[in-house]
Amino acid sequence: MTVTTRPRARYLALLGVLPLALAACSGGSESGNSEPTEETTAEETAAAPTEEASVSPRIVITYDGGLQVLDATTLERISDIPLDGFNRLNAAGDGRHVLVSTTGGFQVLDAGTWAEPHGDHGHYYTADPVLTDVVFAAEMPGHAVAHEGRIALFDDGTGHIVVQDSDTVGEGVADDARELTLPEAHHGVAVELMDGSLLVTDGNEDERSGVRVLDADGEEIAATDDCPGVHGEATAADEAVVIGCEDGVVIYADGELTKVDSPDEYGRIGNQAGSEASPIVLGDYKVDPDAELERPTRVSLIDTRTGELELVDLPSSYTFRSIARGDDGEALVLGTDGSLHVIDPESGELVRSIEIMDEWEESVVWQDPRPAIRVLDGTAYVTDPATNEIHAVDIETGEVWNTASLEVTPNEIAIASGDLPHEHAEGEHEEGHADEEDEHAHEEDEHAHEDGESGEGHEGHDHDEHGHEDE
Repeated sequence: MTVTTRPRARYLALLGVLPLALAACSGGSESGNSEPTEETTAEETAAAPTEEASVSPRIVITYDGGLQVLDATTLERISDIPLDGFNRLNAAGDGRHVLVSTTGGFQVLDAGTWAEPHGDHGHYYTADPVLTDVVFAAEMPGHAVAHEGRIALFDDGTGHIVVQDSDTVGEGVADDARELTLPEAHHGVAVELMDGSLLVTDGNEDERSGVRVLDADGEEIAATDDCPGVHGEATAADEAVVIGCEDGVVIYADGELTKVDSPDEYGRIGNQAGSEASPIVLGDYKVDPDAELERPTRVSLIDTRTGELELVDLPSSYTFRSIARGDDGEALVLGTDGSLHVIDPESGELVRSIEIMDEWEESVVWQDPRPAIRVLDGTAYVTDPATNEIHAVDIETGEVWNTASLEVTPNEIAIASGDLPHEHAEGEHEEGHADEEDEHAHEEDEHAHEDGESGEGHEGHDHDEHGHEDE
């Protein structure tokens, strides 16, 4: 692996600040000092921890034949884990675990980086990454949505949903997990909000157009069937949720579902990215229902306060793995022109375009590798399968501050922040790393059950029910 590194001040600042906090503690955590016992799990035994001076974020990538775990600062490879099949990734929302959608369900990967609160600061640990034996059983593991310390797993093959605390995924289905099975199986999604309300999609393999909201007791409190081709979700500021449709979106806010129509008769929004720092959701936008592969050059901005939908023209097309959000709510689109386009979500203005790689063209086969983007702490991590490289880009300055050559062709990407949960992290250190990659912003891409797909799904499936690629 060839690595070119340009250290950033924020990481250097962390290295200087956190040792003072660690020195103020008497002794390490129990996990750092305890010897394995008969009760110690296999995961705990394999992941003997080392205490670190600062947070140690890690990147997980898939390739044909396995997974690799990289150091997010140096981009050096930490681990290579063989795993057959077309595997997909979902960050669990706890800063440590990644759910691998694979044969049999959501298998838990311990990325080997985590934090433990200690008074007014945290202790940070690393260990060897481990693909554990813990699997959340699913016939067709689909969307996994992490939000405010909870994770909702959706089985497209059965319509079964499991919701539990993100920090319990390493133990499997929790005793107090919230479980329900929808009347009909379909490619769907679920997201739980802080008041216990649960948004679920409604439909079957042939047609889906419903959105239902259940309260904490499971009683329906809001519903609509006016969302044809319902797909994907994103959560914005004040827990406003946007669900995509083939003719617009549905917004859930203040206890009500509101339909927002696209300006075109067919204006499909199926991949969304939200941010708790912004009331505006970024979405894709497609207008040709018959296209085998549409290459859109416009994105949508949905204002959850007003219900307004604005379209923004871009210098190039993009794909289902192209959209993300910055820490301050910036709308980010990775274009096929090789540039990262930064949009002000309030004005819709294209603020800057950051050249990263050569121009590229996506394959018609949606499972084939294509550039992907994830964001953590002001950095956009961008993969380039054409050159087997990964780039670290400072969103604010536009500097590509690190590039590494990989020994494999990267496909999917997820981030384990290694940081404290959100409620502990505020004020913890200067940069306040996000818990996971922006857990409200996740690309969506859809697959067709009847199209001969093996069933490996993910928080972003974009392959429509007619068998067309719909990134």
